[in-house]
Amino acid sequence: MTIHADRVGKTEPVESVKAKRSLGARLAEGVGGGLMRVFLIIVGLFWLVPTIGLLISSLRPPEEMTASGWWNVFAEPSQLTFESYDKLLQNSDITNSLVNTVLITVPATALVVVIGALAGYAFAWMEFPGRDWWFLGVVGLLVVPVQVALIPIAELFGKLGLFGSIFGVVLFHTGFGLPFAVFLLRNFFAEIPRELLEAARLDGAGELRLFVRVVMPLGAPAIASLAIFQFLWVWNDMLIALVFSDSGSQPITVALQTQVRQFGNNIDVLAPGAFISMVIPLAVFFLFQRQFVSGVMAGAVK
Repeated sequence: MTIHADRVGKTEPVESVKAKRSLGARLAEGVGGGLMRVFLIIVGLFWLVPTIGLLISSLRPPEEMTASGWWNVFAEPSQLTFESYDKLLQNSDITNSLVNTVLITVPATALVVVIGALAGYAFAWMEFPGRDWWFLGVVGLLVVPVQVALIPIAELFGKLGLFGSIFGVVLFHTGFGLPFAVFLLRNFFAEIPRELLEAARLDGAGELRLFVRVVMPLGAPAIASLAIFQFLWVWNDMLIALVFSDSGSQPITVALQTQVRQFGNNIDVLAPGAFISMVIPLAVFFLFQRQFVSGVMAGAVK
């Protein structure tokens, strides 16, 4: 019989120790294995149902989409076709808006990551007058809602000639993404051992070289998480783009909304366009989910 030793040297069977555990602890141990994995897989499949339904709908003819639900394709798989995607590629409004989305999202993400990393390093490891007060000001900007700044910045962009341009949309996303970026990366960089930075300085590394060769590689998980957050936010945004873009600079979200408003029955274009707009952020997230999880969990264990 397996024996369990307690603190005072006495022994008792393991079976009796397990019997003394609470019912909640035993249930938690039971569901922590395969049953929990099955449950999470089921939840994940339910979460993907809208995406799968949109994909199937985008591959069905318009008359079939209006006549029956997308699940009927399993009974008649022959109705699947790529005609809707051919029409999408011939729709200049959708294709141009997709290009505009890339031109907005990539610079807005890159600027936030680069500027946020530099500012985070400065707040974490560089000494300058009023550093803590400046950082408190950055943290205070986190609570400023985007809606408050729409009208003042729209007036400012109008005077500067930036209203309705891709550059103006990029600037707005960059400005409102920086407070969170600085806050996140500063807290992450501050956890880097001081001895490591001091050793690099003794070897003759300047601040820029220290930042590029030491801090950036160590901060890669947090930087990757920030990039994913920013990319998803900018790609899926419609409010800012609806206010600051015009017909020549609108992203895919605004273009799809315009198509619904003007041509309510052109579902053969809306379905594939909506799927492309949805699948790209999903692909980015799944491709970099390992870095995302590492960045979120970084600093949780000392």
